[in-house]
Amino acid sequence: MYMTKIMLLGAALGLSLAGAQAGDWGNWRGPNYDGSTDAKDLPTKFSKTENVRWSVKMDGPSAATPVIWGDNVFVSSSNQEKERLTANCYDRKTGALKWSHQVAKGFRQDNRSNYASPSPVTDGQVVTFFYGGGELATFNMDGDKLWALNLQKKHGEFAFLWTFSTSPLIHDGVLYMQVLQRDTKVSGRGSDDNRSYLLALDPKTGKQLWKHYRPAKARSESLEAFSTPMPFSHNGRDEIVIVGGDCLTGHDPKTGKELWRWGTWNPSRIGHWRLVPSPVAGKGVLLACGPKGAPVFAIKAGAKGDVSEDKSSIAWQSEGRRDQVTSDVSTPLFYQGNFYVLYGEGRDKILSCVDPKSGKAKWATDLESRSLFRGSPTGADGKLYVQNHAGTVHVIDAKSGKVLHKTNMGEPGDDQTRATIAVAHGNLFIRTNSRLYCIGS
Repeated sequence: MYMTKIMLLGAALGLSLAGAQAGDWGNWRGPNYDGSTDAKDLPTKFSKTENVRWSVKMDGPSAATPVIWGDNVFVSSSNQEKERLTANCYDRKTGALKWSHQVAKGFRQDNRSNYASPSPVTDGQVVTFFYGGGELATFNMDGDKLWALNLQKKHGEFAFLWTFSTSPLIHDGVLYMQVLQRDTKVSGRGSDDNRSYLLALDPKTGKQLWKHYRPAKARSESLEAFSTPMPFSHNGRDEIVIVGGDCLTGHDPKTGKELWRWGTWNPSRIGHWRLVPSPVAGKGVLLACGPKGAPVFAIKAGAKGDVSEDKSSIAWQSEGRRDQVTSDVSTPLFYQGNFYVLYGEGRDKILSCVDPKSGKAKWATDLESRSLFRGSPTGADGKLYVQNHAGTVHVIDAKSGKVLHKTNMGEPGDDQTRATIAVAHGNLFIRTNSRLYCIGS
């Protein structure tokens, strides 16, 4: 067992973001797009038999986070034997299957992930599912298919070394998709003139509203991003923020026009630094996580134009592995005035509570796990929830970093469990490779 290291450097916590909702969880990072909710009265202790409202068997593994709206729980799934990718809707109160549709065929192109990794998204009117083979399908809440298309067939073959994953975003009546990829062929995929892009569609019809090409100076695999777009508003200016290709950019939601750009965490242009964590905002800064133990950078909100050479645009940066504030896969959480950054790749799996003004860790906890963490932390009811590859869920006190509870929700043989935990209507929704659990006091 590894020693737990808890360094208490401060206790004062700020208020949570305005506009938080304890009800629905419509996208993979929740109502605030930062992994947090103001839900209360959630259980601290639970297991596969304790505080279980219901559980249902999944058709196959998926890293997709469940999304919840009203009485509907939407889940992506896969079936390796039948090479089937499905969109599913369960009753939130009972777990009964309301509807299920096969969206595409296939499973994966490598052993790191599968095509059902992207999370669905809903605005309460429609629900959109995306799969790594390019299939994009939208249904109404009753399960009637409204439209479907394949991004590769319409916009060109993807150029990714690994199985592609990004989750769709619906915001203010627009569906956004990002494809940040290589500019040359890789493993026989793509073409020699690939271009990365941000795409906007009408979520009800699939009609293209605009397409913005996004160039980057990164090389080879460092052009690849598996992050998800984030809506952001600062001083009356609305943006869609995306990260990848060694840079962070903000875009006009109505046109896709680039409003500002910052980069890079990779000045030497290392060629194998693919980017996985999505951006997250809080207290006037936006975080960009350099991969593979690199620093986390906090960029000041409100930038205009290219601020890459303007050092004053950086509020702070961590020291990466040296101060244990780093993330290779997990997207940081912003909750109760602090960032929570998880590095789940090394010998010590470190979760840090980070002051958004200084970038200094208030505490850092070793989660004492032999398994990797590839899901992202969720914040609710004064607690942090995160599960590792084995399906073991850790519950951590948000103020102190103390581990309050550990329980394995996986089944024998489960591995590479990577779904992030969702919170909605007073319940936790935990998806392992084998089952979906609804947990409540």
